[in-house]
Amino acid sequence: MGPHPAVAAIRLAVRRVLHDILNEHTSPSGNSSDSPHERPPSPLVLVACSGGADSMALASALAFEAPKLGIRAGGVTVDHGLQPGSDLRAEEVALRLRQLGLDPVESVAVTVGREGGPEAAARDARYAALDAAAARHGATAVLLGHTRDDQAETVLLGLARGSGIRSLSGMAAVSGGPGAARRYRRPFLQLDRQTARKACMVQALPVWDDPHNADPAYTRSRLRHEGLPALEKALGKGVVEALARTAQLSRDDADALDAWASQAATAVRDAAGLLECAKLYALPPAVRRRVLRRAAIEAGAPAGSLFARHIEEVDRLITGWRGQGAINLPGKVVAQRQGGRLVIRQG
Repeated sequence: MGPHPAVAAIRLAVRRVLHDILNEHTSPSGNSSDSPHERPPSPLVLVACSGGADSMALASALAFEAPKLGIRAGGVTVDHGLQPGSDLRAEEVALRLRQLGLDPVESVAVTVGREGGPEAAARDARYAALDAAAARHGATAVLLGHTRDDQAETVLLGLARGSGIRSLSGMAAVSGGPGAARRYRRPFLQLDRQTARKACMVQALPVWDDPHNADPAYTRSRLRHEGLPALEKALGKGVVEALARTAQLSRDDADALDAWASQAATAVRDAAGLLECAKLYALPPAVRRRVLRRAAIEAGAPAGSLFARHIEEVDRLITGWRGQGAINLPGKVVAQRQGGRLVIRQG
């Protein structure tokens, strides 16, 4: 008799990702040795674990699957220091990871700032700690326990921000960290939260439910406990799956538009490298705005502070030209139209 369907599902999801990692690690274009007689060292894969059902299920599946493929498996838990006793909780999670057979395992304490709100600040601190841990241990990849439900929430939050198709594309199955473009892997994006919780239950894995996840002070928590249930009540049970599918379709579209804009960014410049307004005007708006955003970032505007409204103002220098003056952008970058050319530079 095989494992419970929920356990089989999480193990299959992790096995697929581990095979991808192994193929990349041993491919000729990877970091393996040029000598056919020298085998590359076994890759190390870390799991980021909060002690919640999603990440505990992920840790258990990694501990089960990695040894069968000759992959070393470790774990990291991050203590955000936001609740009394969080240090003891983190040590408890680290102990559970060791009991699963993961090695190395460490608990990392971080200081959460205030920039961008509490949720964003905690996320920034967490990813910085995970990047540092991956670098410290020489890890090939870090697995994250985001589920299809998390993806649906991310799409709705992006929709509420009104910031375009890229924000509707949710979380990528593979994404990067500093100097490691494919560091983060999310094996559970096609699985629902209930499957992960069920897998923990049938394996008798203790699970910690973070009180922040039920705290109405947090936007995502309100969406999870009030917004999505209301949508499901009004539209039916397939909402989460449909939103996750929207994320994938949006990601494909956004990737295609980014590639088009990358090619167009060269074609719209004159011999001196200046942007030609007439050629910019001829581009589809979605491509043109991407070219403008890229040019602003190259001139020194911080990507995280450059919003859609900034790009729309610059775009009006092309599409609604009435002799208006220079546009001030974040990072002391200035955009202005000069004799049929768009000049974006540090002011």
